[in-house]
Amino acid sequence: MTEACNPSVPARVGTAVRRTGQRIRRFFRLYRIFISQFLKRLVEYRIDFLTGAFAFFFGQLFNVLFVFLIFENITELDGWSLQHIIFIYGFSLIPRGIDHLYADNLWKVAYFLVRKGDFDKYLTRPIDPLLHVLMEGFEPDALGELLTGIILVIAAGTSLGLELTAAQWLLGAVAVAAGTLIYTGIKIIFASAALWIKRSGSLLHMVYMTSDFAKYPVSIYNAFIRTLVTYVIPFAFTSFYPASYLLTGKDPLFCVGGTVIAGITAVCLGRFIWTRGINAYESAGS
Repeated sequence: MTEACNPSVPARVGTAVRRTGQRIRRFFRLYRIFISQFLKRLVEYRIDFLTGAFAFFFGQLFNVLFVFLIFENITELDGWSLQHIIFIYGFSLIPRGIDHLYADNLWKVAYFLVRKGDFDKYLTRPIDPLLHVLMEGFEPDALGELLTGIILVIAAGTSLGLELTAAQWLLGAVAVAAGTLIYTGIKIIFASAALWIKRSGSLLHMVYMTSDFAKYPVSIYNAFIRTLVTYVIPFAFTSFYPASYLLTGKDPLFCVGGTVIAGITAVCLGRFIWTRGINAYESAGS
């Protein structure tokens, strides 16, 4: 009897689907519990939250002011006007802000959780360690970054008279989700290095800062930088390429399709390296 005719095959598939559904429901149930506990703590320290959110908001506005100062002396940058640059800059903050909101705890892994031995707790609880790290951290300061990005995109789009089609709205949303995965995947990859070397914060910070190149058209950089932020550390797919598609309507396969491929690749690679790191992990605790 072939496997296709074996009545146990559909049963096994059905069991696998049910178990996957149970895991997903359990994850979201636990995530709601973690967020609920975090919000309770947040209520007690409202001033800290407001201070952090406004700090991010005004910090980004000062960066935008710098762009305005540049355009005091030029009318365009490699064919892109001031409003185009503002749109690209604002778009770059949206996936970055979403990732910052839910995945900021990875910085703690990279800087001190492993080095101090505090990472051990994630290995003693009946929750996947990576999901536990992500669920335990929720960074409301990121709302300032996210709000700034949305405001800049709306303002620049309105000034340009941008009218998006239904397909562009849909692909834009897909690009934001995939761009968020790029940020998260890259953070997982380089935070995972701490599982071997105990501290990888400086390495993660160095790589993460290359995302600043993606806040502007990558066409203004030399070939090395363009290749680096497109194919090696693909931050250009978090902002410039999908934003350029929304602005011009051109090349959606590369601009959005490339973003999806880069996002899935980054997360899968991050998960693989994280798992290998967990298997090689040796506690730094006393």
